Amino acid sequence: MRSFGVEEELLLIEASSLQPMPIGEYLADHSRGPIPTGHRLSVEFQQEQLEVINPPCTTLGEQLATIRAGRALADAAAREVGGRAVALATAPAPATTHLVPDHRFEQIAAWGGITARQQLTGGFHVHVQIDSRAEGVAILDRARIWLPSLLALSSNSPFWDGTDTGFHSYRYQLLNRWPASGPTDVFGSATAYDRHCEHLLASRATLDAGMFYFDARLSEHHPTVEIRVADVCWDPEHAAVLATLVRALAETSARRWQAGHPPAPVPTSVLRAWMWQASRCGVESYLINPHTGTPAPAGDVVTHLLELLHPVLTEYDELDAVEPVLATILREGTGAHHQREAHGVEKDLAGVIRAALPAIA
Repeated sequence: MRSFGVEEELLLIEASSLQPMPIGEYLADHSRGPIPTGHRLSVEFQQEQLEVINPPCTTLGEQLATIRAGRALADAAAREVGGRAVALATAPAPATTHLVPDHRFEQIAAWGGITARQQLTGGFHVHVQIDSRAEGVAILDRARIWLPSLLALSSNSPFWDGTDTGFHSYRYQLLNRWPASGPTDVFGSATAYDRHCEHLLASRATLDAGMFYFDARLSEHHPTVEIRVADVCWDPEHAAVLATLVRALAETSARRWQAGHPPAPVPTSVLRAWMWQASRCGVESYLINPHTGTPAPAGDVVTHLLELLHPVLTEYDELDAVEPVLATILREGTGAHHQREAHGVEKDLAGVIRAALPAIA
């Protein structure tokens, strides 16, 4: 079984005002000692964010416990200075951001202009172990058509700058204003992947390889593929199941490569439209069926994904745990639905944040 680990980007807020709170660097600096659970707290681009880097896991149950522990760790650290850490992929109300004072971040901010200033978004990144870069690229090539479904299942960012954007994942729209972001081509080989990255660097539109904000990429520092498409999830159980689906998709894609099955030749421009549809509608309307390239009810597309992953999920003894959570998401909605539901009670964006606050044990 491939190991898999997640990174969660959480929003930091002041506990009483519920406004974004610029304490990310402080929290990361004060947690530099070894944490017994293996978690790490790290800065992100803006001071109002905190990244929780979770240790690798091998089972869904272990992943769920690890995600819950990481969120509790971040929230406890924030509470020590009057803050809270919440799993929201955008700040619902207008926010003034504060850049982490890092030379590279300062370069990116100067280059990115308003795109950088408005980059206060929380992603959910899943790393899955690979045996080689060739296998990693084969996984990227075969998993790409299913990434819209994963984005839809995670969608948790309907509000931004004080308004309902009409999107289920507006985070995805904000992130895709960067030059090296979104879906990628079918590469066919690690050499072609590397050549693509070299061309982007030669353009100088991206300052370094860390600015490859693709929906999925090879990790620069670990022997993993990194699926970066998802919003940070409202519910930790949703997050654990999503990570499990990503691991199963990676394993299934690797097996199909080994068996000689070619990737679906969906053009990147078409796949970008599929991603836009998933960002706009989440699971409450239609997704694009990768088998036909046409819209279908979201539940049907998720069923097709489960059919694809069924052998691996069964082999890993995870299917019985995954299916009811997916059914709950389809029936009760993603974080985007829960945010809108919380907002509808009082028509107050602060109510959205209150609803997202983790329970204090």
